[in-house]
Amino acid sequence: MALKMDLHVHTIFSPDALITRKDLILYAKKRGLDGVAITDHDSLDGALKIAKETDFLIVPGMEISSLEGHIIGLDVNELVPPRLSVDETLDRIHEAGGLAVACHPVTFFKESLKRRISPRFDAIEVINASAFPFNYSVTRSEEIASRLGIARVAGSDAHYGPEIGYAHTLVDAESEIDEIVMAIRKGLCSPHGKAIPLTMRLKKELLLLKRKFG
Repeated sequence: MALKMDLHVHTIFSPDALITRKDLILYAKKRGLDGVAITDHDSLDGALKIAKETDFLIVPGMEISSLEGHIIGLDVNELVPPRLSVDETLDRIHEAGGLAVACHPVTFFKESLKRRISPRFDAIEVINASAFPFNYSVTRSEEIASRLGIARVAGSDAHYGPEIGYAHTLVDAESEIDEIVMAIRKGLCSPHGKAIPLTMRLKKELLLLKRKFG
């Protein structure tokens, strides 16, 4: 069974995101997703809260601000502190039983790891739907994943409901978090997706400005 999962979604528990629980479920189902990973910035609050409030499959995670770039921890149920080195962050994720993903590893305008990616990572996000420039990001990320021989995943990096599902990962697993994590760790997954349209990104930015300035 192949599950269609968006492994990089932010909610209103991230300061720069607009996605409510209602938005999350609405757009995930609209996109035909079987589940999502909630990966708010340096916070587990949204992931744990929403997972308790819905039957929809939620993988708890967080996008951690290490000193050298952002790292996603999937299937973590305890907070991994920001502002640690890459190695310390990986240690904390793995000690928590989680999966460490190098997200948007080479894109511009994001805190990317670039040359700091090692085989200690469990996966690389080779497709990030919000990455710029998109094609360059995908090509370079694929090269890194191939060179290191680690799993390839994809996520939308959605901060606005309609962005959900623009990139997704097909995971060869049953609909259980442990099974999904094990399958990704074994490389039984494949990334798919396309760039979020510019008009949609601009609408998101306008909505964020409206929220900020009222």
